[in-house]
Amino acid sequence: MGPAAAFDGDATLSPGVRYGSIGAVWLLALVFAVLIAAISPVDRYASWLSLALAACVLLGLIAQLATQQKEGFVNRLAATVTGSFVILGIFGVVLGIVAAAQ
Repeated sequence: MGPAAAFDGDATLSPGVRYGSIGAVWLLALVFAVLIAAISPVDRYASWLSLALAACVLLGLIAQLATQQKEGFVNRLAATVTGSFVILGIFGVVLGIVAAAQ
């Protein structure tokens, strides 16, 4: 069996790979949000959150391309980016309230 035969482009992703590639980026978004809350100055929250979202979009694209599966690519990428947006958005609201209280 040659290298080309080792990869079957029509194979479907296992649920572990499918959800793992999405969940890994969500976890990274959560880590970014906690780090921003912990070490960023209050007046820089929005800048760092937008940079974290951009990083999550790029990492989501890389993670989904790394699966080497075209079936469901757009749905997986949309789930990755939407989840990251929601996580960072919730932290953004909380950090906005914290900034307004100061």
